[in-house]
Amino acid sequence: MSLIPRGTGFDPFSLGFWDPFDGFPFGAGGGSLVPRASSSETAAFAGARIDWKETPEAHVFKADVPGLKKEEVKVEVEEGNVLLISGERNKEQEEKTDTWHRVERSSGKFMRRFRLPDNAKVEQVKAAMENGVLTVTVPKEEAKKPDVKSIQISG
Repeated sequence: MSLIPRGTGFDPFSLGFWDPFDGFPFGAGGGSLVPRASSSETAAFAGARIDWKETPEAHVFKADVPGLKKEEVKVEVEEGNVLLISGERNKEQEEKTDTWHRVERSSGKFMRRFRLPDNAKVEQVKAAMENGVLTVTVPKEEAKKPDVKSIQISG
């Protein structure tokens, strides 16, 4: 027995997005502040899972994008130091003669932005895709070692 009735009111465990502007004229198009998820099938894909690790040489981002081709994913640097990873998985075409018993694979658009630190070399960003994992490598500038000048002590 659940203490929170499902299907009525707020469900904190749902994957859907709540849009406080739902029902307003500007909320129905692209003017909403929250990405539109018309159904649960797009809501699940809206937040692509991305890991970000920092090594001594680079910042490395790994995104799970199973089933996508490299042509369906975009990697961009905007505003000088913001890494943008986006893409879209299209819905499978339905045939009139087909009978679907279950649809669990998600479709829709995703977009993630990451503000890169000042030591990132944004002009040398590299991206590669292998086995449904997108790897974006952003090299780092070498840390400048402070000049140390030895001072002789008199006396």
